[in-house]
Amino acid sequence: MRGLAVASPLPPAAAAARRWPRASSSSREAVSQCWKYDSSQERSLGGSLRIGQSEGSLRRHRSSNLLRPAAAAISVEQDEVNTYLPKGDMWSVHKFGGTCMGTPQRIQSVADIVLGDSSERKLIIVSAMSKVTDMMYNLVHKAQSRDDSYTIALEEVFEKHMSAAKDILDGEDLARFLSQLHSDVSNLRAMLRAIYIAGHATESFSDFVVGHGELWSAQMLSYAIMKSGAPCSWMDTREVLVVKPSGFNQVDPDYSESEKRLQKWFSRQPAEIIVATGFIASTAENVPTTLKRDGSDFSAAIIGSLVRARQVTIWTDVDGVFSADPRKVSEAVILSTLSYQEAWEMSYFGANVLHPRTIIPVMKDNIPIVIRNMFNLSAPGTMICKQPANENADLDACVKSFATIDNLALVNVEGTGMAGVPGTASTIFSAVKDVGANVIMISQASSEHSVCFAVPEKEVAAVSAALHVRFREALAAGRLSKVEVINGCSILAAVGLRMASTPGVSATLFDALAKANINVRAIAQGCSEYNITVVLKQEDCVRALRAAHSRFFLSKTTLAVGVIGPGLIGGTLLNQLRDQAAVLKENMNIDLRVIGITGSSTMLLSDTGIDLTQWKELLQKEAEPADIGNFIHHLSDNHVFPNKVLVDCTADSSVASHYYDWLKKGIHVITPNKKANSGPLDRYLKLRTLQRASYTHYFYEATVGAGLPIISTLRGLLETGDEILRIEGIFSGTLSYIFNNFEGTRTFSDVVTEAKEAGYTEPDPRDDLSGTDVARKVIILARESGLRLELSDIPVKSLVPEALASCSSADEFMQKLPSFDEDWARQRNDAEAAGEVLRYVGVVDAVNKKGKVELRRYKRDHPFAQLSGSDNIIAFTTSRYKEQPLIVRGPGAGAEVTAGGVFCDILRLASYLGAPS
Repeated sequence: MRGLAVASPLPPAAAAARRWPRASSSSREAVSQCWKYDSSQERSLGGSLRIGQSEGSLRRHRSSNLLRPAAAAISVEQDEVNTYLPKGDMWSVHKFGGTCMGTPQRIQSVADIVLGDSSERKLIIVSAMSKVTDMMYNLVHKAQSRDDSYTIALEEVFEKHMSAAKDILDGEDLARFLSQLHSDVSNLRAMLRAIYIAGHATESFSDFVVGHGELWSAQMLSYAIMKSGAPCSWMDTREVLVVKPSGFNQVDPDYSESEKRLQKWFSRQPAEIIVATGFIASTAENVPTTLKRDGSDFSAAIIGSLVRARQVTIWTDVDGVFSADPRKVSEAVILSTLSYQEAWEMSYFGANVLHPRTIIPVMKDNIPIVIRNMFNLSAPGTMICKQPANENADLDACVKSFATIDNLALVNVEGTGMAGVPGTASTIFSAVKDVGANVIMISQASSEHSVCFAVPEKEVAAVSAALHVRFREALAAGRLSKVEVINGCSILAAVGLRMASTPGVSATLFDALAKANINVRAIAQGCSEYNITVVLKQEDCVRALRAAHSRFFLSKTTLAVGVIGPGLIGGTLLNQLRDQAAVLKENMNIDLRVIGITGSSTMLLSDTGIDLTQWKELLQKEAEPADIGNFIHHLSDNHVFPNKVLVDCTADSSVASHYYDWLKKGIHVITPNKKANSGPLDRYLKLRTLQRASYTHYFYEATVGAGLPIISTLRGLLETGDEILRIEGIFSGTLSYIFNNFEGTRTFSDVVTEAKEAGYTEPDPRDDLSGTDVARKVIILARESGLRLELSDIPVKSLVPEALASCSSADEFMQKLPSFDEDWARQRNDAEAAGEVLRYVGVVDAVNKKGKVELRRYKRDHPFAQLSGSDNIIAFTTSRYKEQPLIVRGPGAGAEVTAGGVFCDILRLASYLGAPS
């Protein structure tokens, strides 16, 4: 009889009882019941076993495979066919972790990725759905703690998988999966009940419970793939992978036996796509076990080695292996290639994209591992191989990466009696071994006067006690002077294949740490020089990491710059960047790369940097149609440069409306555009909240005073605890020029005409005379001072005569403006008669929480009356500067000074990112 096995053949009760701890008769009965073969259940599920078949017969048919969950499509009575297991480049192996399998939608995405792989044969290794492994461990913990809520927790596990299955499966596939799920959960319920009664779970029973997460995710994925019509089988790797305990909660694969079992499995199911369970395996005696936590990577590497795969791809939620932890080093970049040795060292020192033992199986067969991001398929990822393919280009940096381990303690064993005494180190580490502590690093002085080593802080108390006991006599006799423990330590490791052939690596590392004022407590370096390890205070660790990374990996603070609006201000900024680029590289270690320029109609893009000596010509010859979306993607998707900044040199409110989204993408924003900060209050508050909550910077010094330090002065006052009472100033360079020159017998219309011809005004002078620009600056300063005001809350005295507001053009306005010269002359004469001058000012009244824009009169000895040209002047009246306001004065208009203000913000950003100040 041939059929589909859907019931789980379970191990005999006697075998289970032998592994179960001594317990009450009720406990033993429960164990027997939980392992009992249920023939009636098999009948209801349509199994292929003969009704009434004995457990011994079952055991013989299944070669003592204890825990065969039942969705594999094979009858126990089917004759085996000796199908040869092909090996080599036709196989590609993919591993998907719990995050990738976390939801039904993601499982379907995994299926799509598998189906999109053009390899002849594919082996897919999957973890349990996200959080399920923890849920399964929690089931065991609750049961053996005799916590009744394990039944509720089991129901949550069931509901999670049933819900996921209903989202991605249907018809017969769904029925088969749910039938198996019900059966498995029923068995688990009985087993957990037994554990509950016994109050204890053996390791093999715990492993059996926990491994169900992988079984279910593998079955769901295999069904999802088959829905597309592709032939697919799923593999319970406990039938194939055989491991041997190696102590210290680790196992070693038995490659020979595993290869035999894989051949046997494949002879029954020679599928082109195989979905296999990660994490779980069996011992040689067919006792269920696991590869321990995070072992799915290990599973993929072992299976990849067994089939001699072309490549093993490990899919994660990051774009690859970083040169350092990006949470600690914002300049960290994705490494395109790593050697096996480098990856090994990085895994050891905590790089969390790889299981530390994953590299061993593939390294012996020179099988590349590729780390890729399932959620960003455009990212090429990181390839780990024997020798990087682009060695000449990618190994220029002798140090490839930096890693840290926190929460360590340094143990120092010191004494003159240690020198020349054989076996001292052996005695030390024998004592450490006896307490089961993990030694992370060892360092010994050449004089043999001292040995120090780092262990996890949680283990140091036991280590110290063991050493004091072991060396009691030596300490009492003075042969050892001390066994010292230094808590609160971290390790910083520099990793690189070419360190061995590059002189001065250590000197450069310690110079970088010294200049960062960081003290090194211990040092270790192997003769292979694949890594240099230093122990330092944990509080200094992040600072040390950044200092070392900046010195080695990025010799310069590199900024990828995108400029929006290459008009008067933007074009001037590009010329300033061009003229100053060499000086910045030489003197400040800052490398500014403009990789995009966009106007309203065309844009110019470059992956590595535009030649600014001919940016105008390139924008005409090589430009493409402007598309702000593509422009942003070009900047954000660039993996060459770790830091990106958008410089908006427009006055466009639609561009400003994108700032929040750009900051969310991790792109810094710098702008002289006032529209964002003077627009709707909620949008401004949202921007500032995001700015404070993230590592992305938003600078806008030039929005108020062009090149004058207005915003930074205000922030400095507030951050040092001063209280703003009043801000008053002449904020418009255009209106400053007009009223500075509106004196004597000159008419108002003549002065406006002169200012327009000199380029001080907008093409339509009404834009300046309306006072709206000044009002925007007032609202920005008010909000920076903590006032929650809208632009509409600011009363503005417009200088545009009401009768001329409706003029259809600037020319018409200028022609009719002289008819109002007499009114202006009268106001000027009245002011002069009182010894005063007219000035157009903006005021922030912080005490009364309001602002205004108006034409005011000032005495001739007032600082506002003594301006010349287009200068701006701003007076800050504060609690500290109450009697004599703090005054900032200087040019407040013009392309050169405005672009200079933006340039200053770019350099301030570079300083924040690590450039020398």
